[in-house]
Amino acid sequence: MGAEAERPARILVADDQPDVLVALHLLLKAEGFDVETADSPAVAIAAASRSRFDVVLMDLNYTRDTTSGAEGLELLGRLRARSAAPDVVVMTAWGTIDLAVEAMRLGARGFVLKPWDNAALVRTLRAQIEERARRREAELEDRGAADRDLALARRVQRQLLPRTCPPLATLEYAGDCREAGAVGGDGYDFLDLGPGNLGLMLTDTSGKGMGAALLMANLQATLRAEFARGGLDLPRRLEAVNALFLASTAPEHYATLFFGCYDDARRRLVYANCGHNPPLVLRADGSCERLPPTAPVMGLMADWTCEEAEVAIAAGDTLVVFSDGVTEAQNAREEEFGEERLVEAVAREALRPVASLPAAILAAVEGFRGTPQADDVTLLVARGR
Repeated sequence: MGAEAERPARILVADDQPDVLVALHLLLKAEGFDVETADSPAVAIAAASRSRFDVVLMDLNYTRDTTSGAEGLELLGRLRARSAAPDVVVMTAWGTIDLAVEAMRLGARGFVLKPWDNAALVRTLRAQIEERARRREAELEDRGAADRDLALARRVQRQLLPRTCPPLATLEYAGDCREAGAVGGDGYDFLDLGPGNLGLMLTDTSGKGMGAALLMANLQATLRAEFARGGLDLPRRLEAVNALFLASTAPEHYATLFFGCYDDARRRLVYANCGHNPPLVLRADGSCERLPPTAPVMGLMADWTCEEAEVAIAAGDTLVVFSDGVTEAQNAREEEFGEERLVEAVAREALRPVASLPAAILAAVEGFRGTPQADDVTLLVARGR
């Protein structure tokens, strides 16, 4: 950083008049600037593509054949559209001061009148370079703070994932979550509901990024607190969770949720599907059963009621709970992964240990997609034994 701070500021001077280019080059070089010149828009763009400049000092009337300034304004737009765009200071005469106003509107940082005063021109450029340095320093500080906040949020979200899996005699289970960004709005959990009873939860909150992650953390904490009270009255517990979630979030925020209470001795899963994608139960005989919604999404309405349903998980049966990022993942042809491919992926991995099954299925989703991940993908599987 010290070497960068000590280097001379780089200035590109763009003008179609050779005598002007020579005069400005000599002046600015004598003032300690690193100067390059361009006598046409094409040369200026090529120079900006090849090197980074702190400031471009350019004449708006960039051709001898016109005083409209159209070519100069076009060049200004092209320079400002570049990544790591230089600051632009424009030069114009009193007779075309309206061009300078339009240039400022399009992103120029300042303007100098022709004929210029050497001392005033140098002061303008130095002031612009100092302002650019302050702006970049502030951006770096903001970016650093944002990166630290994001890293903290990611650590917190990672800590929300289940760390222990209470052992069961008749069920193996595992989950995996891959966020599209640094943090996401999907989550899953395994709750110890007392001897021989396990809670399995997967939620998908509205939105993306930090906002969705905060929603998910809020909902997950509320669920843990509510079920820690004891008792397995699923509708009553989830109605209380909905009331708390609704009271603590903005009206437009909501979440889908699948929550199941598994009884190890009875091999039964009592569940509520709150507006979530219907999970799949792939039976040992090859048949497939869907678990449709039993309640609306959470967080949108105060008058919210929930029903429960029940399903048996026999030896060899596999429960698959997934977020919409799994089945809605698209390839380059805009084809969705879909439930059918999900069922096929589970069937292909039938002999794989459950602990590694979610990762294997999500790898199949990623291989199908072949494009950057657009949504969080989360998968929870449980297999009867």
